[in-house]
Amino acid sequence: MYGKSPTRAVLFLLGLQLTALWPIAAVEIYTPRVLEAVNGTDIRLKCTFSSFAPVGDALTVTWNFRPRDGGPEQFVFYYHVDPFKPMSGRFKDRVVWDGNPERYDASILLWKLQFDDNGTYTCQVKNPPDVDGLIGEIQLSVVQTVRFSEIHFLALAIGSACALMVIVVIVVVLFQHFRKKRRAERAHKVVEIKSKEEEKLNQEKKASVSLEYTD
Repeated sequence: MYGKSPTRAVLFLLGLQLTALWPIAAVEIYTPRVLEAVNGTDIRLKCTFSSFAPVGDALTVTWNFRPRDGGPEQFVFYYHVDPFKPMSGRFKDRVVWDGNPERYDASILLWKLQFDDNGTYTCQVKNPPDVDGLIGEIQLSVVQTVRFSEIHFLALAIGSACALMVIVVIVVVLFQHFRKKRRAERAHKVVEIKSKEEEKLNQEKKASVSLEYTD
């Protein structure tokens, strides 16, 4: 009895130390927060996560939806080893799994967007023993046409600058081409004038020589 007590005490203390060294069990979720998409198109609801525990068969992913105009929360998608699509409701045949747990990706694809899809989509990931943590949220706005964002304006500005540079290069090349052509024409005219003058001098010399022979 006394011989076993020290061993149990050591194991107990070792367990406490290992528990203290184990990181806080909390899954961190990363989402784009805000998305905007055109009515009738498809969109990828991106959700990635980080976890201290290795990803295994115990991993679960739950997607839910809260309408913007209010109402109860609705089920969107569930993943546990295999994906489970909704069998009824607004998202039936409109949502598919697009994640990869090995890459810490829990994203889904939503097809054929409708205006009543406006609202908040939540992504919850549990990877035991990491089961706590904040739930990821995405505010989705379905619009008739996408508004210009800063990225669009930046792309437009870069495209315009590139087009302007191309036009400037073309103008410079054409200017140099016509300049060389003018120089070539002037040089050709100078050569023609010199040739005519030399020919005229030769004719005058011939005429003067013939006159000398006549005398």
